[in-house]
Amino acid sequence: MNVLKIISFSLAILGAPLFLVISALALIAFHSVDINLSVVVIEMSRLAETPLLLSLPLFIFAGTLLSESRAPERILMLSRVFLGWLPGGLAVVSLAVCAVFTAFTGASGVTIFALGGLLLPALVKDGYNERFSMGLITSSGSLGLLFPPSLPIIIYGVVSETRIDHLFLAGILPGLLMLVLLMTYSVYKGPKHNKSQSFSRKEALHVLRTAAWELPLPFIILGGIYGGFFVASEAAAVTCLYVLIVEVLIYRDITVKELPRIMAKSMVLFGGILVILAASMASTNYLIDQEVPNRIFEFISGYIDSKYTFLLLLNVFLLVVGAMLDIFSALVLVVPLILPIAEAYGIDPIHLGIIFLTNLQIGYCTPPVGLNLFLASYRFDKPIVELYRSTMPFLGLLLITLVIITYFPWLSSVLIEIFG
Repeated sequence: MNVLKIISFSLAILGAPLFLVISALALIAFHSVDINLSVVVIEMSRLAETPLLLSLPLFIFAGTLLSESRAPERILMLSRVFLGWLPGGLAVVSLAVCAVFTAFTGASGVTIFALGGLLLPALVKDGYNERFSMGLITSSGSLGLLFPPSLPIIIYGVVSETRIDHLFLAGILPGLLMLVLLMTYSVYKGPKHNKSQSFSRKEALHVLRTAAWELPLPFIILGGIYGGFFVASEAAAVTCLYVLIVEVLIYRDITVKELPRIMAKSMVLFGGILVILAASMASTNYLIDQEVPNRIFEFISGYIDSKYTFLLLLNVFLLVVGAMLDIFSALVLVVPLILPIAEAYGIDPIHLGIIFLTNLQIGYCTPPVGLNLFLASYRFDKPIVELYRSTMPFLGLLLITLVIITYFPWLSSVLIEIFG
């Protein structure tokens, strides 16, 4: 037993994959209470048969196809024509494009690498301060995680056994609130001279024709699900097939020969998520069997009797988690532990999910170890300390939206009441 503990601790210290550490800890926990270790295999089999899990590989493949194509350039061109005439138009365009792209790819790192090289020179050329521009791109790299068909939303739904269509609706208004606040600040901080371009009907028609096949994507997903035509997994299949046809056969940005490489790349990501999920769900069984969440709640409730105080402490905890772990690992590790405690305080699981995702999204750009900071430092070839300074104003605005989202739950529920 002690040998197993030493091995698992050594794995963590040596930087072994997270699923190995979680699996080792789960096996140790089950062995310590004489539970048959076959429960781990059973849990993995049960997880593989979860219908909602089918949507993950399909959305991941569709997002990878989009990131490998020229879709980012077309979306940027479209947004610039229709929003570029606004004061601070290019900053507004940058935020909107990053949000849309992250929603479909599900990874902020992809957004920073795919769009950072396009947006930073354009913003600087348009008169924006370089530090401001780097802060905007770094902060907006994870801005779309609350919008459908975000992968973290799907994972939270699988782990918490919450309806994904409701989670998709719940994230829209909080996500828009973040966008509006950041856009307002960007307009205020933009260059005082007006370099916004005039709206051109001819150019608008041109970019509409150029991006015509990618424009229907949000409507296919949202319209299909809430119009009652198909469920989330079917929406993923339709989206995947549509993107495949558009990018390979219509735009021809991707050749048939490249498909095996792209498919392998996307399935490696899905495989990592699946293994972490399986190991985590096995650990969750142990926690539930030993009534660990109940014990934690009894301990916490002895000191905290208000759910608002609990939410405040939860936000602080999740910001730290979001800065230390990637969002997928954080979700599968922390949600099973916190969800029963939050429900005991009367917090709705869907509202909790939006709070979770908002915190983890902000954690990506929270110093000193937020993942986006390091990715942006590498992408822009700038010292990490400079990225700390550039993201601070945006981080402050994101924290304000976090407070609003946390203490005004109707933002997460109103669309569900109308359309759900």
